[in-house]
Amino acid sequence: MGRPDGTRRRPHDSAAPEDAAPDERSTGAERLLADLRRPPRGPGLIAADALRLAGGIGVIVAALWWSATDAGVLAFVLPGLLLPRMLGARPAFDLAACAILLIAGWSNVIGLYASVAWWDLVVHFACTGVLAALLAILLARFGAVSSPDDDRGSVAGTAVVTTLVGLALGALWEMVEWFGHAFISDRIFVAYEDTIADLALGGLGAVAAGFAVARLPLTSTSAVGADDAGTDSLER
Repeated sequence: MGRPDGTRRRPHDSAAPEDAAPDERSTGAERLLADLRRPPRGPGLIAADALRLAGGIGVIVAALWWSATDAGVLAFVLPGLLLPRMLGARPAFDLAACAILLIAGWSNVIGLYASVAWWDLVVHFACTGVLAALLAILLARFGAVSSPDDDRGSVAGTAVVTTLVGLALGALWEMVEWFGHAFISDRIFVAYEDTIADLALGGLGAVAAGFAVARLPLTSTSAVGADDAGTDSLER
């Protein structure tokens, strides 16, 4: 078919850019906001949203019945509770991530880390793994790293990137603990052996998360945000 200027339309010109599907045009940030605003579908996502609401209420409860420091710890958890929803996490992963992050925060408030010696290591393994997986998916969503779903990606590469993200998060958290102990409250426990053990268990959690991100469909699109084809059911 001819154009007004007399040239012929090439086969790949059959659809104008504005006719492209919204998901194909949207940027990473737009996709995050779209998933954040998406109404929950199914009991799993509704339950995960209930945990997010409980997280916000928990900050107020801690401020009233415990201390400002405890409320601050729980407030620190809130962005992590929102991230699975913004990434379109599948219900099981969304619920697990929210539960683990809330348990990590409340364990500090009620003194569980001090009363149960090994509990801190369990939480570091699980929490670092969850956060490393979420951030690896986020990086792939913005194209900062490749995913195993595209031609540039590989299972090993995704696992390595996720592990490195987890190790970096672990180191950052230990810095936050040191800062809190030095300048906010001496109730925050800091010791050399504790730091090394936390980093080691967090690193192992990140390794496990790396293979989960590479192999499992953790989001409603794919493991790391590729096309929706055949994998968009939120109830799987």
